[in-house]
Amino acid sequence: MNPLAFRQEDALRRILRVIREILDGNVKRIAILGLVIAEALGCVIFDTPLTPIGQELDLTGYELVFEEEFDGDALDPTKMRVRREGPTRGGFDAASQIKVENGNLVITGEYLEDGKFGPGWYSAQVILNERYKQGYFECRCICNADPGMWSAFWIQASHPYEAQYSQGGVGGAELDIMESKYESKFNNYITNAIHCAGVDGVQEGFQSRLLGCFKGKNVCEEYNTYGLEWTEDEYIFYVNGVETTRSTFGNGVSQVEEDVIINLCIPNADVLAELDKETYHTAFIVDYVKIYQK
Repeated sequence: MNPLAFRQEDALRRILRVIREILDGNVKRIAILGLVIAEALGCVIFDTPLTPIGQELDLTGYELVFEEEFDGDALDPTKMRVRREGPTRGGFDAASQIKVENGNLVITGEYLEDGKFGPGWYSAQVILNERYKQGYFECRCICNADPGMWSAFWIQASHPYEAQYSQGGVGGAELDIMESKYESKFNNYITNAIHCAGVDGVQEGFQSRLLGCFKGKNVCEEYNTYGLEWTEDEYIFYVNGVETTRSTFGNGVSQVEEDVIINLCIPNADVLAELDKETYHTAFIVDYVKIYQK
């Protein structure tokens, strides 16, 4: 029998955590015990997503240090910018795919015959001007509702995939606050993940942990909020203000300032080859980005 993935093991541990809370006197948790057991079994057998059931977000002691609600008609250059333009995986990133309208940042993905870099698949990335270390990071958005490209809100250090710099994440990591890959089977969930290099002294390649797949509320049709509380000791992930999971994966929590990124990701060429160039058009819609720090 193949060993369970971390997310599946953690799904089973959720059962024990809820039972422990009930035994400690939290009788309100009795109401969700059946759900937790059913979802844990579904995760182990079918790799289905889980409902967030952890602590509620508490920003006591934090203050708002960054806010962008996209009220203008273009990116505010004092706050954020196009991350980069040029080849990426099977396509290209270009500023042409970015719009600010109706109080939203809209990043579109499509095939262009007359794109900036020639014919091909196009999307875009946006990055905040300032870098941050620790705090609570949140965006409110509607994920794109089409297979192929996918929506992402994440944090990245300068060299998270090189052991000499990352040092197992202490010197920087990639923290995926939200990635949403539309699938016909399970399309109402997002994933949380951490990537870094040098974990336990390994010098080759980089190490990753998919922390879990978690449900939102019609994530490809309605606004949901996705957040990460990055403390001195751990990373705590949230969907709509409820904890999904927490982790200290690697050799420790990042101790460096990192970039905050929003993008519509382009897949590799083999995935793009299955899309219809004439009709495919998808969009990632972001209502706001906020950052709080103590």
